[in-house]
Amino acid sequence: MPRVLGVDIPNDKPTYIALQYLHGLGFVRAIEVCRLLSLDPQRRARDLSEDDIQRLNSTLDADYTVEGQLRRQVMEHIGRLKAIACYRGLRHRRSLPCRGQRTKTNARTRKGVKKTVAGKKGVKDRK
Repeated sequence: MPRVLGVDIPNDKPTYIALQYLHGLGFVRAIEVCRLLSLDPQRRARDLSEDDIQRLNSTLDADYTVEGQLRRQVMEHIGRLKAIACYRGLRHRRSLPCRGQRTKTNARTRKGVKKTVAGKKGVKDRK
C-alpha cells in the first residue's frame, strides 16, 4: 500500500479515488492534484512509483491543508468558539447540533443513545 502523508491509500483503486482517503481531499481536489503533478487519475495506486509518491507528499504538504494539520485547525476553531462562549460554542460544549437542526426528535447521532428519565409519567399513567 502506498503511504501518503502517513495514510495508507488502497492499492486497487484509481489514483484519484485513493487520494480521497486523505482527510480534506475530495473528488475535485484529487483530480486537481493529479493534473498538477501530471499523474494519470485512472492509474492504480499500486502502480505509482516512489518518485510519484514523493512528489505527492511534497505537493500536498506545501500547497494544501490536509490530514493532521486540517484536523488540528478544525479543533482550534471549535476551541475558540467554546472559549468565547458564543452560541455555536455552547452547542459544541453540550454535544448538540450547531446548525439549527431540531432536537425534540432526531439528533440521536449528536446526542447519543436515548437516556430514560426516572419518574417521568407516560400517557397511560395520567389517569
